[in-house]
Amino acid sequence: MDHHLILRVVTRLLVAPILLFGLYVQFHGDFGPGGGFQAGVIFAVALILYGIVFGLSRLRSIFPDRWVMRLLAFGLLLYAGVGVVSLIQGGNYLDYNVLLPSAKAGQHYGIIVIELGVGITVFGVMMAIYYGFAGRPPSIEDTDW
Repeated sequence: MDHHLILRVVTRLLVAPILLFGLYVQFHGDFGPGGGFQAGVIFAVALILYGIVFGLSRLRSIFPDRWVMRLLAFGLLLYAGVGVVSLIQGGNYLDYNVLLPSAKAGQHYGIIVIELGVGITVFGVMMAIYYGFAGRPPSIEDTDW
């Protein structure tokens, strides 16, 4: 895509607003539509767009495979960690009421942390899927006959 100058410039201009919109969806998901899943996909879309336009090798140099695997693990541990903390506090698994002295505050912050874990995990999964498919070598079926 080196010869598509307009596409490259527009992509550079769009990546930051897409990431900003992903943050908005992430942190306003408990007040309206959105949340962790949608935000994770939006974040992944920004990087996948960058990878499509500028190439997979350049994307991997900016966001290596090892970070994808670390984010997958971290998001899952964050989600599960909230449940373990609620068990330690004497409640049920993912019972947000026992996380903080105020049940209302526990609900609020518990949901935010859970949604953050979901967003990080979904982002990691989407990037792993993209890396898996975009990085595979072309086969004989992919040729134009």
